[in-house]
Amino acid sequence: MRCTVLASGSKGNCICIQGENGAVLVDAGLSVRETLARLSAAGCNPSSIEAILVTHEHTDHVRGLGPLARRLGVPVYGTAGTLRDLNPANRVTCRMHETYHSGDFTIEPFPTSHDAREPCGYRIRTGDLSIACCTDTGIITDRMLPIFRSCEAVVIESNHCPDMLMRGPYPAYLKKRILSSRGHLSNQDAARCLQSIGTEVQAVILAHLSEVNNTPDLARSVSEGGLGLCKYDLKLAVALQVTEGIDRMVTIDL
Repeated sequence: MRCTVLASGSKGNCICIQGENGAVLVDAGLSVRETLARLSAAGCNPSSIEAILVTHEHTDHVRGLGPLARRLGVPVYGTAGTLRDLNPANRVTCRMHETYHSGDFTIEPFPTSHDAREPCGYRIRTGDLSIACCTDTGIITDRMLPIFRSCEAVVIESNHCPDMLMRGPYPAYLKKRILSSRGHLSNQDAARCLQSIGTEVQAVILAHLSEVNNTPDLARSVSEGGLGLCKYDLKLAVALQVTEGIDRMVTIDL
């Protein structure tokens, strides 16, 4: 299994997960042209894409969804709330904690806590390997932790440094939204999660970092502090903002 974060952040999100006989995308927040260019740079043939899995309906996750799904000719998976107004031509409406199959992939959505209609993360399995993708959530729930522990890899949000956020330029209502239980995980929130699961996973990608209220070095440092000695036993990578460029995409192999 190979996981490449094609883009991560408020300007666009897209993750490519490749197995031996195909691939799936999680979210489609880039233009079709940019997505195809990044897939090519990641060594993934667009014809191998089996499906697009959508976490929620916010623009940075679905900006290119309709055109991309039509271009690739693939189904779009998502919850009823997420798909309600997106209206993809070929949809698969998912229920939380039920399993679905696309090619060699087994897909299980699980609820996240975000200010969207029915947001979810996904546990994705192919062969004997699985990965959990969980961004855009204000809290890590007790039901998420067993899912993470059952996976070889986890993509988890490490959105902001609370001190930077509170000292920064955002208006008060936006700071309140980000800090809420339906907002975004801080570096410390991500670190506490990794402290709980670090001995049971092989790789972690920190994702959806704020351009204004975080830095890659800070996110990594706080998570390494949470992992303690476990940081030497797993791969830890930081996914960069979409503006950082194709040559700096993050890939992990399992």
